[in-house]
Amino acid sequence: MTRRHFDPVPFLPLSPAMFHVLVALADGEKHGYAILKEVTRSTDGSVRLGAGTLYAVIKRFVDEGLIAESDERPDPALDDERRRYYRLLDTGRHVVLAELARMEQAIALARDKHLVAGHA
Repeated sequence: MTRRHFDPVPFLPLSPAMFHVLVALADGEKHGYAILKEVTRSTDGSVRLGAGTLYAVIKRFVDEGLIAESDERPDPALDDERRRYYRLLDTGRHVVLAELARMEQAIALARDKHLVAGHA
């Protein structure tokens, strides 16, 4: 069976909130509150998502097929059974990698213009 090629370009550029949600899910499934904490921690507090923003991004990404709600649930004795867990799909991984490539290209341009340290 031949897989159709997925083009991530129509999803770009990502907003900071969208980018950080995808990155937060890159190392495994998380529920919403864990995503919020991961984004705050990984950005040293420079990006803080509100619940409304987070769940709007999650809904959009689920609808677009970039992330999915997990079918597996932790034991209810170990976790709140109301929590929904989300995982990054291959399409979401392609989108975040394409965004990283776009960012690297922008940084390279800035270096060429001597706007960023590290120009060779």
